[in-house]
Amino acid sequence: MDLHLTNPDLQAELDRWVTETGRGPDELVEDAMAGYFDELARTREMLNSRYDDLKSGRVKPISRDEIVAHFREKSAAARRTQSGERSPMTSTRKSVATLTRFGTS
Repeated sequence: MDLHLTNPDLQAELDRWVTETGRGPDELVEDAMAGYFDELARTREMLNSRYDDLKSGRVKPISRDEIVAHFREKSAAARRTQSGERSPMTSTRKSVATLTRFGTS
C-alpha cells in the first residue's frame, strides 16, 4: 500500500503505533480502516433501525421543548443533590426511559 499522510500529527501518531506495536504501517492502517468501516456499518444499521421505528410509530419523536425541560430539571436536581437537598427525580433510568419514549416507560 502506498500511503501519503499530509497531516504531520497523524503521521507522528502512526509512527508511534508502529514503534510501540512492532507492526508495519500498512497493517495498522488496514486494521484501522476495517474497524472504521465496521463501525460505520453498525452506525448506519442503528440509524436505519431508529428511522424505521419512527416511521412505524413504535417510537414517538420528542420535541425540543421537552428535551430542554428534561435536562434543565436534571441539572437542577443535580445542583439540589450537591447542596444536600433531596432530588425529586426518582431515578435516571426512569427519566431516560421516559425521554426516549421507546415502548412503555
